[in-house]
Amino acid sequence: MLAYTYVEKGRFELIDKPVPQLQGQRDAIVKVTLGSICTSDLHIKHGSVPRAVPGITVGHEMVGIVQQTGSGVQNVVPGNRVAVNVETFCGECFFCRHGYVNNCSDPLGGWALGCRIDGGQAEYVRVPYADQGLTKIPDSVTDEQALFVGDILATGFWASKISDISEEDTVLIIGAGPTGVCTLLCAMLKSPERIIVCEKSPERRRFIERMYPQVLVTGPEHCREFVLSHSRHGGVDRVIEVAGTDGTFRMAWECARPNAIVTIVAMYDRPQILPLPDMYGKNLIFKTGGVDGCDCARTLGLIAEGKIDTTPLITHRFPLSRIAEAYSLFENRQDGVIKVAVQSPV
Repeated sequence: MLAYTYVEKGRFELIDKPVPQLQGQRDAIVKVTLGSICTSDLHIKHGSVPRAVPGITVGHEMVGIVQQTGSGVQNVVPGNRVAVNVETFCGECFFCRHGYVNNCSDPLGGWALGCRIDGGQAEYVRVPYADQGLTKIPDSVTDEQALFVGDILATGFWASKISDISEEDTVLIIGAGPTGVCTLLCAMLKSPERIIVCEKSPERRRFIERMYPQVLVTGPEHCREFVLSHSRHGGVDRVIEVAGTDGTFRMAWECARPNAIVTIVAMYDRPQILPLPDMYGKNLIFKTGGVDGCDCARTLGLIAEGKIDTTPLITHRFPLSRIAEAYSLFENRQDGVIKVAVQSPV
């Protein structure tokens, strides 16, 4: 089968690999029908993910059809259309039982697919702990509608949930990339009084203004002033930092009012400074880390109900045989790209 593979730092290649086989009773083999490219894949390419294993097939955003299941799998059967979760989790350890699946204590727990074990930018993928890692897609939901459920939509849903957004809040979302837009969609479900999106790219700002006219939009150079003029109490009530670029961490806490919640879901390329003397007295609550992606069934339900639609994010489509072109387009932000859908051979 064709598989896009992490060869070495700075180099991915589309190569031929054997079709994966079941390795455990709780595994499933999924025929990938549609996948996508994530910024985290680029982090692997450029050596920013030390735990990534050279030789693995990359990719962790995918949907497909179950081909085979181990004897211990109960929730899915061959023929089911499924969304694949970015995270691998056993469902039984202390962290899983409390919903903290990103920190599953199993050796494969956390981000494994496309990082430490073969992922889904391929024709087939093996999914460990399939009862947790696969979610059946309702018949009324298309592959494109479900494509982002297991990763960036899960991240947006989780970020909004842990931010404890109320109807009285003003919410600032920093970053209008794909994860930022998913976070916006999930924050809108909470019906806060006001949402402000801060984004550097004029093209992405125009996308937000066109698609979500009820949302206020600003750029980073005037963000703090804009926030102060559109919020009470010296800043916003909730900040969700999704951009992960130079200066956005400081911007996040500077734009928050005292006693606000600042949620950091961005992945930074280098350490950030937490200047406690500068923020002393603001009494901020920070919530940080990787997504606990255990609400996929709920988000698929919301998609089926028409309450979430991420399909406008898909701006380009490529066959798997041309995935290198898709990567170049996505990495260089060409032709107005937001997200790319990668179609596997039928």
